[in-house]
Amino acid sequence: MNIYDELVARGLIAQVTDEKEIRELVDNGKATFYIGFDPTADSLHVGHFMALCLMKRLQMAGNKPIALIGGGTAMIGDPSGRSDMRQMMTVETIQHNCDCFKKQMSRFIDFSDGKALMVNNAEWLMDLNYIDVLREVGPHFSVNRMLTAECYKQRMEKGLSFLEFNYMIMQSYDFYTLFQKYGCNMQFGGDDQWSNMLGGTELIRRKLGKDAYAMTITLLLNSEGKKMGKTQSGAVWLDPNKTSPFEFYQYWRNVADADVLRCIRMLTFLPLEEIDRMDGWEGSQLNEAKEILAYELTSLVHGEEEAKKAKESARALFSGGNAADMPTTVLTEADLTDGNIDILTLLVKSGLVSSKSEARRAVDQGGVAINGEKVTDIKLLLAGEDIRYSETILRRGKKNFRRIQLQ
Repeated sequence: MNIYDELVARGLIAQVTDEKEIRELVDNGKATFYIGFDPTADSLHVGHFMALCLMKRLQMAGNKPIALIGGGTAMIGDPSGRSDMRQMMTVETIQHNCDCFKKQMSRFIDFSDGKALMVNNAEWLMDLNYIDVLREVGPHFSVNRMLTAECYKQRMEKGLSFLEFNYMIMQSYDFYTLFQKYGCNMQFGGDDQWSNMLGGTELIRRKLGKDAYAMTITLLLNSEGKKMGKTQSGAVWLDPNKTSPFEFYQYWRNVADADVLRCIRMLTFLPLEEIDRMDGWEGSQLNEAKEILAYELTSLVHGEEEAKKAKESARALFSGGNAADMPTTVLTEADLTDGNIDILTLLVKSGLVSSKSEARRAVDQGGVAINGEKVTDIKLLLAGEDIRYSETILRRGKKNFRRIQLQ
């Protein structure tokens, strides 16, 4: 199976501007393509997984990826379909985040010998002259047409700032610059980016003529992919200092039954024939599929050794054994009040919940246990000395655990 057909079979392609030309490029290793990443944190999260896996697949087929970091865009924030504006960051913070991204991306993408590039749109956006942009780029964008884009229609009731009208222009200018500077002939993006991507394709054709071909492809379900990065207690990061390999493994081990085969198909590198044989799996076989998913993705991000340790720890935990790699929350005396800590505070500090109100609901609903014993009292106090000298395992729900220690 050629690479384009494989992308379709894995459910990764939603829309294309010219399927015949795109198929010709990617199947013959002629695509130089880019995907953009917002440097809004110092780590990628699992919501970026689809894009990273796609870049790896295409590079393996001989195509050249460009990871575009939105350092310039980040200087003015970016709502990305949100109802609020993101906080603007300093140049130093943006650069730090970019450096972290490249280190993590290197586990997926080979940047050696020019096989892939990482570029920052601050290189060209920061030096643009406003009058030049108005003269050279502005005439190619219709405000009426922009207002028909879903990303703007959603915000009409609350009002649109002039700043927000520039996002489509900036993203389009990125593609125009990458096309000229690096021969980038294809862009990939989420299904919520279609209008902005078409703007880039149109800008290239208007500025450089109809013979200048530039392609756009959107990723199916990428808007759902972004949601993958969030859990009840926060984000699932690729940085092991933010999300341990065990927690990462457990995240994928706990996906819904209805999602597991779709995730295996879209995110792992297992052969499609092997995945197709799982289509009829039910019951306990789905648990096996979840273990396969969790192991494959943990290995991809953290390496085989960490994936094996996480798998063994998870099995030991659920069979009643001692999980050496269980995430641990370390308390200090400053966390105690009169030598004790209440259960709601402990749940928050452990990261199993994000607030005391969420902790209270978890206890009221019978979803919290300490060392296997259900907690029924929201005012329960745990003595610091008991935590210090005996093992304390805190559980929320059926599958979220923390070992609690006191220094």
